[in-house]
Amino acid sequence: MEMRSGDTIVALSSGAPPSGVAVIRLSGPDVATIIKSVAGGLPEPRRLSLRPIGDQSLLDRGLVAYFPAPHSFTGEDCAELQVHGSPAGVRAILKLLTTQGARLAEAGEFTRRAFENGKLDLVEIEGLGDLLEAETENQRRQALARFEGGLSQHVDSWRHQLLDLRAEIEARLDFSDEGDVSDALPQSFGSSIATLQSDIGLALASAEHGRVVREGIRVALAGAPNAGKSSLLNALARSDIAIVTDEAGTTRDVREVPLDIHGQLYILLDLAGLRETDSKAEAEGVRRARHAISQADIVLWLSAPDIEDTDSALRAGADLRIGTKEDIGAAPDVDHLVSVATGAGLTELLAAIESIGRTIMGGEPALISRARDRVALASAIDALDSAQTQLEVPEIAAESLRLASQSLERLLGRVDAERVLDRLFSSFCIGK
Repeated sequence: MEMRSGDTIVALSSGAPPSGVAVIRLSGPDVATIIKSVAGGLPEPRRLSLRPIGDQSLLDRGLVAYFPAPHSFTGEDCAELQVHGSPAGVRAILKLLTTQGARLAEAGEFTRRAFENGKLDLVEIEGLGDLLEAETENQRRQALARFEGGLSQHVDSWRHQLLDLRAEIEARLDFSDEGDVSDALPQSFGSSIATLQSDIGLALASAEHGRVVREGIRVALAGAPNAGKSSLLNALARSDIAIVTDEAGTTRDVREVPLDIHGQLYILLDLAGLRETDSKAEAEGVRRARHAISQADIVLWLSAPDIEDTDSALRAGADLRIGTKEDIGAAPDVDHLVSVATGAGLTELLAAIESIGRTIMGGEPALISRARDRVALASAIDALDSAQTQLEVPEIAAESLRLASQSLERLLGRVDAERVLDRLFSSFCIGK
């Protein structure tokens, strides 16, 4: 992504028109000049002013806000124009602003400038991205906590502790021959490393919790062909997403359907029926189904009164055993009976799934939610572990502590961030 940081950029930051109000955002060195030219003067900083917007002719009348650097989202001079959200009006204003010297922003360019100017770190930006995409209440809470700096504060605390440890050991390396510093490390040095390692380990242990908030709790609907998996999925999702026929083996791939249960995202997995088959396509579906079951957070085994079960081991290991087609009979030895035809048992089944989900989730949403988090924290823990075993050779222990610091710096985007920046910011919408 080519982003020229010296330019003044402009974009529509609200949703696509038509809309009641459209918000157009500018950032860069020429913002003040452009606003003076198109809005009849520069408003008082951080106060909305009703202004005519246009050049030779009036294009609209709207609210204009000016945010001088460095007290703005990007850290540069910024402005926002709140205008009527007509497609023609927005196009005309954007065209005027570009003729005045601004250029249309790339995806995520405003947020990238905020990062480059030290207004946000990489972890907070990922939280902002998650917040923009949040579809459930738990996702919103977790993303907002990350965006507000919850994880960054923890990482900063660990960084400062590491700096103290590194200063302690490096002072002995640099000044040991001058007599001002004792050669021996304090007795508490090893325990300080262990305490820090434990703190980071506790955060890392919450990673799975954070993942299921961000990505959803995966619920596999498993069972023999024609046990009613697709019908149950449609009933729970209140849609006709899955194809339902009397023919066995119609589901050939893993079908994923999102479901919001009281603010938590669940991903229902409709799987191929498990049986031996000569069909290569169906056999591949069965293979994918078994893989999905092994990766699922919750496994439901569906049994029907008119269908023979095909995998006793999976049935025994399932989190819930569901008897389907309750309207034509009751499958034996099940936890819940449901009928898609009559709706019987569906509410109770959702409550049972949610109960298991709450056990998986635990308490407050975790701040560790991305694979990048897990890699960085695991790397820091490994480096601290090495440092503890190397205290007899301070030069090597100091290098291990430096590597631990580097892992945390990389998590915040302060070291070697370029590799993740383009991919991260390109996922943002234009104007953010």
